Order: sequence, then C-alpha cells, then structure tokens
Amino acid sequence: MPHSPQLPALDTDSRPLLAPSPLRALRDEAAVCRVLTPAGDEAWLVTRHAETKALLHDERLGRFHPAPATAPKYVDSPLVEMLIIDDADTAREMHRQVRALLGPQFAARRMQALRPRVAGAAQSLAGDFASLERPADLHRHFALPYSLSILHELIGVPDEERGRAGQLLADIGRVGTDGAAAPGPGPLFALFGALAEAKRAVPQDDVLSRLVAAGVPTEQAAALAATLLMAGLESVASFITLGVVLLTRHPERLRTALDEPDEMAALVEELLRNGKQSGSVLPRYASADIDIGGVTIRAGDLVLLDFALANHDERVFEQAGEFDPGRSPNPHMSFGHGIWHCLGASLARIELAEAFGALFGRMPGLRPAIAHERLFTSAGRLVGGPAELPVRW
Repeated sequence: MPHSPQLPALDTDSRPLLAPSPLRALRDEAAVCRVLTPAGDEAWLVTRHAETKALLHDERLGRFHPAPATAPKYVDSPLVEMLIIDDADTAREMHRQVRALLGPQFAARRMQALRPRVAGAAQSLAGDFASLERPADLHRHFALPYSLSILHELIGVPDEERGRAGQLLADIGRVGTDGAAAPGPGPLFALFGALAEAKRAVPQDDVLSRLVAAGVPTEQAAALAATLLMAGLESVASFITLGVVLLTRHPERLRTALDEPDEMAALVEELLRNGKQSGSVLPRYASADIDIGGVTIRAGDLVLLDFALANHDERVFEQAGEFDPGRSPNPHMSFGHGIWHCLGASLARIELAEAFGALFGRMPGLRPAIAHERLFTSAGRLVGGPAELPVRW
C-alpha cells in the first residue's frame, strides 16, 4: 500500500537534549495519529497520557503479528524483530511466564536488600571518575559503566566476560540507517547461553542461575538475560546523565534532596517524568481492531506508545514543561503501566538516587562543561539518550 506523502515522519536523528519533542504539535492535534516510522513503514503514534495508559492495559496490543517477517517496523533492529511472535495467544502466555519467572527477582524487597551494593558501586565509580582529567565525559565514564556493573552483577555476568558483553550490547543497540544493516544479537545470545549452561552446573545468586534452576531452556534464558541487559542499561544511564544536567539547573532542589531521602525520591520521580523530551517509544502490534482516540487501529497495525509525549501531556501535568519535584501526584509513564510495567522500576529508582548522592556528595561543584544548547542525543540508537556530557567540578 503506497504511503501517504503528507504523513509526519519519525526519525532517530540527533537533536538538542533538552529541546521539547518536535512531535508535541501532533499531540495537540490528535490522541492517536498516523505516521511514518524511521524504518519507512506506516504506524499509529499514541501521543496522550490517557490513551497511552488505556492501551498499556489492553491485551489486544502486544509483541505479535501473523507475519513477523513482513510486519511493519519501527526501526531496523534484529533484536526488536526477533521478539515478535506469530501467534497472539502464544505471545501473551510467554509474556505472562516471563513476568512470573522474573518478577520475584526484581521484587521491591529484594531490590532494597541490594541497595548497599548499589551504593557501594556508585561511591567507587564516583571516586574513579573524580580522579579523571577535567573536563571528563560523565555519560561514558560514569553513567554507562555504573548502570552496566549493576546489571552484570544482577544477571550473573562474571568479571572476565563483562568487557565483551558490554561491547556486544553496544553493537546491537544500533539501528540500521541509510541502507546499513543493524547488528544481530547472535553473539550476545551465544555468550549468555554459555553462561547459562555454566550456571546450570554451578548455580549462584543471580538471575541466570534462577532461570535455569526453574527449568527455562538455555536459549530462552540467554534471550531473557540479553533483553534485560538491553532494556536496563541505556535507559538508566540516560536518566543519570539527564539528571546531572537538570539538577545543576536547580541547585536548591538538589541540596534538599541530598539531605532528605524522601525529597530525593520525589526528585527522581520528576526527573523520570520530565527528563526525556523524546526517544521513549514502545512499539507493539494490534491483534484485533481497537477503537480509541477517534480512530480504528486495525489488526496487524503497528502502534507506537510515546512515553515522553505522555509525560508532557498538559491534560494530566500542569505546566508539564517545568521541572517540579514537588509535583503530586506524578503518574508518569516512564516505567510503562499495567501488564507492561517495567520489572526493573524499583532497581532503577535506587540506582538513580544512589548515583546522584555519590556524584554530588563527592563533587559538589559538578556541572556541565559546555552550554546546555550544545548537548545532543545519540543518533541511530534504540534508546535516544544523551550522546555525551562533558563536566567539570
């Protein structure tokens, strides 16, 4: 079917880090609108909070399509494509099984027990970062390695394999652009498959060991571990970097948060809502016709849930563009909702709070080394987070 030439086109280009999403005009026009994806296919973009929340509860939306090989794509990514199942009932059951298996591993109580280890990692890496020559790139030398170290420990990646796992992960996070193919996840899955087999013989206190102990086949355990790593790394690292930028613009809020855990928790929630202006898109497919927002989404259609747009919807958040840690309630969508709520939400909140405490506690004068207008997002990435953040202290 030929594309309508007037459809708005999405992209994964680099853009100013703190600039409002260029798609906000679409939110003002309609709750659900037709767009062209970065891969060149047609899709429905959901732009508002209420419709996003409703669809996150709707089991007619998921990772299923009757013909995965020809399904419309959001981006060219073998990792995203391999998650598409050709049968809706099978996909729903797999989703339920995965959440049942992994849910207990990410329970809030278990994550609180992990907090001292997270805090230790934050303090250690903040110390290493403080010894670097200034200016130094906080995103590359603190945010990414800190987030990665927590995930490696949780999943069960041994020290000697962490460098290789990190590089393979960085490769598959790229999307295909300008005719260049995106890297496939095969090598990372092979690495995690070997680790799963090793843990089947000698189990330890980690996610991979618990998965194989529960009878999960090696290939599925490897895929789950790789997906967890992919989902948790750049998203948390991006919010750490964004948080440093925003907190240096609100020093009075930062001072209060460093002394009061409840204030830090509220600050983290507002950062999760307000920090990302774009690049938080969840692609899903409809298994049946869905009437919503004045349109009918047809079975097989690609649906894009844009959490950054939902988080800045003035219908829900008064003065949505303002960074306000006192905002209450704060029903942001950064961790999804309903059946698609992020299992790692509790861990992410702990990681962010401990990161800011360690960084600003050790380097009170921490600040960007360049003007905010010169900070940009990464191009050609599944997660459109910061490209870099040079800082001084």
